[in-house]
Amino acid sequence: MKRFTSELIGTFGMIFFGCGAMAVNEVNEGILTHPGVAIVWGLVVMVMIYTFAEISGAHFNPAVTVAFAFAKKFKWREVPAYITAQLAGAIMACVFLKYLFPESVYIGATIPTITPIKAFLLEFILTYFLILVIINVSTGSKEIGPIAGIAIGSVILLEAMFAGPLTKASMNPTRSLAPALVSGNLSHIWLYLSAPFVGGVFAVWSCRLLKTEGCCDQKC
Repeated sequence: MKRFTSELIGTFGMIFFGCGAMAVNEVNEGILTHPGVAIVWGLVVMVMIYTFAEISGAHFNPAVTVAFAFAKKFKWREVPAYITAQLAGAIMACVFLKYLFPESVYIGATIPTITPIKAFLLEFILTYFLILVIINVSTGSKEIGPIAGIAIGSVILLEAMFAGPLTKASMNPTRSLAPALVSGNLSHIWLYLSAPFVGGVFAVWSCRLLKTEGCCDQKC
């Protein structure tokens, strides 16, 4: 229960501050600016990783959880509980944000500004590189290297800065589903629920091709 609670609280914090920054930017005529929002996402991910990594592995993302399981670094039987905790934390954060910012239409919802096919491909590539970094800076589902938080937070910031105006750089099914449900903006939600999982699996396959050991052969 400590691990599942850690995932719930960590995901809550990530979504509350990340989507919260987007809501503040929305209702205050871009006061934080796009780079400011990207920085918030990168920082909150880094902070949550250092806070909860030793307890739950700091997944906060169903695509990461499934990728770790696919890489044999996480038990498949625990995947449903982790994803449930992540979704619960994300929805709770969005409910609070809706109360705090009732004038916000989107609450950080991920609505693409490009065609759905291009958005799917972009989210696939973004998630691919995110999980490739995560797998290579971690030694297991619950262990991270001393610079892992910085590396993962940096790639989040980089991808949010680059792709935020196009797809909102979700890379996380829960991060997209929660604000979509609370705000009612379900447009093209299918691509945000599928592309990250596909990108994560391809990242694991790539790791197996690039490394003969130490990447995807560590059983729980």
